[in-house]
Amino acid sequence: MNRWVYLFSEGSKEQRDLLGGKGANLAEMTKLGLPVPTGFTVTTEACLYYLNHGDQLTDEVKNQVMTAVEQLSVKTGKKFGDLNNPLLVSVRSGSKFSMPGMMDTVLNLGLNDQTVAALASNSQNERFAYDCYRRLLQMFGNVVLGLDNSIFESRITALKKENGLSFDNELTADHWKQIVSEYKGIYREELQREFPQDPIEQLYLAIEAVFGSWNNARAKTYRRLHGISDDLGTAVNIQEMVFGNFGETSGTGVVFSRNPSLGDPGLFGEYLINAQGEDVVAGVRTPKPIQVLAEDMPEQFNQLKAICENLETHYQDMQDVEFTIEREKLFILQTRSGKRTSKAALRILLDFFNEGIISEEALVNRIEGKDLEAALHPNFDEAALKRRVSFLSGLAASPGAATGAAYFSADAATEAKARGERVVLVREETSPEDIEGIAISEAVITSRGGMTSHAAVVARGMGICSVVGCERLTVMENENKAMVGDEMIEEGTVLSVDGSSGKVYFGEIPMEEVGHTVALDELHAIWDRHAAIKVRANAETPKDIETGMALGAVGIGLARTEHMFFEKTRLLQFRRLILADSLAERLEVLKELKTVQKQDFKYMYEAAKGRPTTIRLLDPPLHEFLPKNAEECREVAKELGKTFNEVKRKTDNLAEVNPMLGFRGLRLGVAYPEIYQMQAEAIIEAACEVREEQAFSIQPEIMIPFTIDAGEFAHVRQAIEEAIQKNLRHNQTTLDYQIGTMIEIPRACFVADQIAQYADFFSFGTNDLTQMALGLSRDDSPRIVTQYLDVGIFEDDPFQVLDKAGVGALMKLAIERGRKVNPQLKIGVCGEAAAHPKSIDFLYELGIDYISCSPFRIPQAKMTLAKATVENVLS
Repeated sequence: MNRWVYLFSEGSKEQRDLLGGKGANLAEMTKLGLPVPTGFTVTTEACLYYLNHGDQLTDEVKNQVMTAVEQLSVKTGKKFGDLNNPLLVSVRSGSKFSMPGMMDTVLNLGLNDQTVAALASNSQNERFAYDCYRRLLQMFGNVVLGLDNSIFESRITALKKENGLSFDNELTADHWKQIVSEYKGIYREELQREFPQDPIEQLYLAIEAVFGSWNNARAKTYRRLHGISDDLGTAVNIQEMVFGNFGETSGTGVVFSRNPSLGDPGLFGEYLINAQGEDVVAGVRTPKPIQVLAEDMPEQFNQLKAICENLETHYQDMQDVEFTIEREKLFILQTRSGKRTSKAALRILLDFFNEGIISEEALVNRIEGKDLEAALHPNFDEAALKRRVSFLSGLAASPGAATGAAYFSADAATEAKARGERVVLVREETSPEDIEGIAISEAVITSRGGMTSHAAVVARGMGICSVVGCERLTVMENENKAMVGDEMIEEGTVLSVDGSSGKVYFGEIPMEEVGHTVALDELHAIWDRHAAIKVRANAETPKDIETGMALGAVGIGLARTEHMFFEKTRLLQFRRLILADSLAERLEVLKELKTVQKQDFKYMYEAAKGRPTTIRLLDPPLHEFLPKNAEECREVAKELGKTFNEVKRKTDNLAEVNPMLGFRGLRLGVAYPEIYQMQAEAIIEAACEVREEQAFSIQPEIMIPFTIDAGEFAHVRQAIEEAIQKNLRHNQTTLDYQIGTMIEIPRACFVADQIAQYADFFSFGTNDLTQMALGLSRDDSPRIVTQYLDVGIFEDDPFQVLDKAGVGALMKLAIERGRKVNPQLKIGVCGEAAAHPKSIDFLYELGIDYISCSPFRIPQAKMTLAKATVENVLS
């Protein structure tokens, strides 16, 4: 016989697959002796069986549920349907991974027309009893029977308006009795049936509803967005009810063991007096900060604080804890790993490490790439922000900054995003149905709700900036507009949202670029202790180099000298060079270019501060520099003092059918050795001058691109060496330098042993090597790659993730052959594919020395490399 049901006392935190995260944690807290209301869990396996076998509970499952109910009755002294001491339970979902708000809950199950009277008598609080009953009718109707929740809420709203009341807790027992009567009428009107009075029938229907909610639209969307499998199923947790709506000595709340936005230690959260849990997250009433509980109920606050600290240490993670206080007695209803912002995630892990809660290896393993990437997002430019005045403010629920056009529904936001707009979702309060709209938005603004409301929790988990609880904001969703005093926000109005300050501005505010965070300063040293492969930056401008160094690069792995000629005046000089008709004319241009190149290299060395610097000699596909049409030819002719016919003739002569396979790389060095000689002289002179001026130890690494043959490479190297040695003799100095090549053509991999006789290092250019090996143009490939991904031919885009079977095999061959001739041959890999997490393990196998990528990819690359080392050691 399969076992479908476990008491909380029978499980543990290790059984997340079977009991779901919530059930496993309830079992674990029960084992720890914490004040957890007793209960049991129906397993995820029971859910999957239910979903795959006709959506009906089997007799075997029902029998095990009834056995657990009987055991629950023994422990509590209460029974379903008992007119003296009725058992009431909550029925909650709980999958392996936390999916806040995505699935369904039913509270106060077990109440009916008879037991509500018993509850009123036992509690001596008629208002409380009928408040619980109306909640059951409302939740059961919505969750189990599919009625629109607004049908129920509209009745409460009308009753409050009729009596001049503002809040639910101002309604009396008679009011709630009236609502109960009206709610039962809704069942008859909408469903042509009565509310089921049998608690067992209620329980079975609720379990089925929770199982069914695994496949609701919002749950499916959430799983897709968060990469959660559809095959896990959800458990159902049936737990004795405890009541936060028992009066002024009762309450309920949600608390984090640390600040989920910033990562600061100490309790962070909210609570409500005389309320049930759904009231806190639904935004129905404005909750109080958890610190106020220390004044209202100091004993319970201190007990809660101690429990949160113990749970955090036990789970080695920040906890999100739901609690209820019933007549001054504290109960813990749930704990789970808390959703947090990316900056908070880094801060919390570092604090855990520094506090001795986790090891350095655990720190390295647990940092997520998405958190690291999100932590580097820019904020508003500080100077520009000071000149602006916000028109709206609320709670800073999820930090960051974003600009977009306002839309008032998830559907409208999604449509606008599809049109290419940046979107800000503006709502009275978000609900789980808004998940798709939230996911595509730059920011979320709500007029209601607190720091633990749906909008706050979901936006924070997704790393989307959010401002909630904007009390001056009146949202008229049906009219697609909102008002802030006399100011109107219409659909399409551009808003700038600062989720760190809680302020909203009209119009667009420029963003600032972020170099690094405090967390990164601490993390770089840790990563460097573990990563066997170093990370350099692809950078040639001082700004890019400084950014790369600030983000942890150990040097420059690829400085593309052709990129230094895209600026207008330099482009003209370079065009003069390639359009020159004689050596004398080229030498005249090269003399001018040497001056600017030398200054470029000096800036580069100064920014690198003595770190390794690899400079690639010119590799210009000529089509990037030649005039594109007759009009451009006329402009260039005028600027260069040539005739239109001269420029047109030369441009036509240099035109290539496939420039990427044409006159580029060291082919330029073979045909015009003076060009590479000029660059080599500039590299060496700049290094010597900076060494003297800055006292840096500099060893330039000169990279010759596009090699296909050892003789070709040796020929060009010799010409470069002659120029360098002549220059050093002239300046009466010496300098250590290396000359290597970029391996980016398949033939070079096959003859790597021959090339290694002359090269000091290899650097693989994965972009070009991929397009050569796969016969896919790096410029025209997206359409083809997309088709191949769609039909399953490719698992990943080979320009984003290294193609191990093809390109990887070529690299492995080249390294083996090259190091057989030169065991000390230094190996680097350039290109974004090298920095992708899926490429790292393979690169470790190759035994390379460094990878080089764009500056903002560096932290993630270092993290991934360190994590791969730790995982290999631990395994």
